[in-house]
Amino acid sequence: MMPYLRRLFSQELSPAAQGDFLGCLQQAPSVLATGFPGAPALESLSWLHNLAPCFPLRGDQIQVIHEPKHFYETLVHRIGQAKRRIVLASLYLGTGQLENAMVQTLRHSLEQQSALRLNVLLDFTRGTRGTLNSKTMLLPLVRDFASQVQLSLYHTPDLRGMTKRLAPPRWNELLGLQHMKVYLFDDAVIISGANLSNDYFTNRQDRYILIEDKPLADFYAQFIERVQEFSLAVAPDASEGLHRNWRILPYEGTKEQFIQLARKRISDLVQETFQRQARTKEQNPQADTWIFPLLEMGQIGIHHDSVVTKRLLSNCVSGSRLKLATGYFNLTQEYMDTLTHKCLAQCSILMAHPNANGFQGAKGPAGGIPAAYTLIAKSFYESLVRRKQNHRVNFFEYEKPGWTYHAKGLWYYLPEALLPNLTLIGSSNFGERSVNRDLETQVCLVTANKDLSQRLQAEADRLYDLSQTAEREIVQRPVPRWVQAVVRIFRNFF
Repeated sequence: MMPYLRRLFSQELSPAAQGDFLGCLQQAPSVLATGFPGAPALESLSWLHNLAPCFPLRGDQIQVIHEPKHFYETLVHRIGQAKRRIVLASLYLGTGQLENAMVQTLRHSLEQQSALRLNVLLDFTRGTRGTLNSKTMLLPLVRDFASQVQLSLYHTPDLRGMTKRLAPPRWNELLGLQHMKVYLFDDAVIISGANLSNDYFTNRQDRYILIEDKPLADFYAQFIERVQEFSLAVAPDASEGLHRNWRILPYEGTKEQFIQLARKRISDLVQETFQRQARTKEQNPQADTWIFPLLEMGQIGIHHDSVVTKRLLSNCVSGSRLKLATGYFNLTQEYMDTLTHKCLAQCSILMAHPNANGFQGAKGPAGGIPAAYTLIAKSFYESLVRRKQNHRVNFFEYEKPGWTYHAKGLWYYLPEALLPNLTLIGSSNFGERSVNRDLETQVCLVTANKDLSQRLQAEADRLYDLSQTAEREIVQRPVPRWVQAVVRIFRNFF
């Protein structure tokens, strides 16, 4: 079996044919928004209105969460207060005491609120790994509240046939995952990069933003429901089958047909939302902040977040500043080329020190992943030196004793701005997996609200204050020869 696995994972999977996802947003040019009312300083970012639905709101509708403990407390509190709907989309749910307490809070809310509906979307391979897993944690709720709970497990269409039969646990996760992190309670939504497990609740640093806005919550609720349609539905008897609105299993039949239908369900929703939000853009005259949801679902041919991110990087003008954070430094070649040749901003890249990398000390090949990230960062830095751009791009590594680092996103400062005008926050690590293999979402937040900008600045400061410049360390840090030999082959998988 191992020779087969080596052949499988040493080649690129053929990417799904990309439909004209962005083109569908521009079929009604008469309703396109052209700027940010009352904020002329943001005009250079107006192109965002043509590439994503826009949700105008006020900065005081947004809460920036800093600590894992506060993230967990907010989740539990919001679950306990929810009256109509709870939507939880994550890679997986852990199996420890904190996770059990959260499940019990869910149970209590379902018992107290007969109208409450709970939708959970997790990844199939990660969520069923081991005997005690995410699925077994939630199965009692599915059994006891069958009319209120929908548990769905996203299964990549790339895992099928002999690959599905032979790829062992963990290895089968390399092909593609449900990686989005969306936590929704009635009309509030948390967008984050954090999963629902103990370390993310205690000592694994991430980013989290709570947005109180019904239209945005409605969009994300509908979006997750559509992903659930082409995911596997878990029944009270623990079996996994088709959603009531779906007819094709992701691992059987024609892969292309599954991808085409799944892509259409998402594209139709985004197009409808885009046009509706464009028509209603003037209904919130007090808006000083604008949210643009971004999606990336390379498995089904949807490249949206990556297009917007690349456009943002390439539009950074001279005198502007950019802070980019990623839990795992494996930027796509396209992102690195854009930062090198087209981005004119002063850039600060923040990543995990090997001691703060979640894979540090892992058994088997996974133990070499931190060294692989160092090698990729070293290669990028040396490329910047050759092109005489290293004066403009600086590297920082986060390290806090006893903690690991998983925060990602960026903060963008227009020329002469002391506070960030824009941030990206969500599940994407800006890497090969994020663009080509996993399901991702993040929001692009543009604001003219000084208080919110100050809070976003404080968020960035808290992360960068625990980091040190890393160019010399990246160049000098030893990388095992076996990591050097395999990193090119496996780069698209981690």
